Amino acid sequence: MSDVKLVIFDWDGTVMDSVGRIVSSMRAAASYVGVAVPSVEEVKHIIGLSIDPALAKLFPDADSAQREALFVHYRDQYVLHDTTPTPLFDGAEALFKQLAEQNVLLAVATGKARKGLDRIFNETGLAQYFATSRCADEAQSKPHPDMLQQIIQELGVNSAEAVMVGDTSHDLKMAQAIAMPRVGVSHGAHDVAVLQHYQPLAIIDYLADLPAVIFKEGIRG
Repeated sequence: MSDVKLVIFDWDGTVMDSVGRIVSSMRAAASYVGVAVPSVEEVKHIIGLSIDPALAKLFPDADSAQREALFVHYRDQYVLHDTTPTPLFDGAEALFKQLAEQNVLLAVATGKARKGLDRIFNETGLAQYFATSRCADEAQSKPHPDMLQQIIQELGVNSAEAVMVGDTSHDLKMAQAIAMPRVGVSHGAHDVAVLQHYQPLAIIDYLADLPAVIFKEGIRG
């Protein structure tokens, strides 16, 4: 394996503990629109997908007007009304700083829309650490590897020189599709048993554990 030049992070459930708000906001939107309210596990399964395929999976019987209403009410609930906390996971910024000091490029590949990621960047001040990012409205939805392909092409890095870090099968599957090394995190939306199916280098419980995995695997150092 080549020395790693780039680490790509998913956002929701990987960097930010936002799964709870996503779940409660989507369930509230369904209730408001008057469609069957999905279970917590059903909503967790679609986290990371772009909004259109996510709504199609959750509400297969909804018509186009209902899906548009679901999107509007989900967005408003998440941004304006739901008070479920969405803190960064412990050690996130310290990890970004550590990797940057090791001259590793950082990027984000997220199911958020660009407007949503930019809002979070402004709120957290974390944009300074990332060389680039790709959002759901800029690429094909996960698990298609389009986001990753765009990122590595922009930064001039090949897939073997990058590592994808994520909490869902969608994250790891898109990396596996282009033979990109990948690391799962256990504190997000999908269970460890699901993540193991995509042959990650490791599944970590804390973001602070990532450098040890990278160094242990001989990726860098």
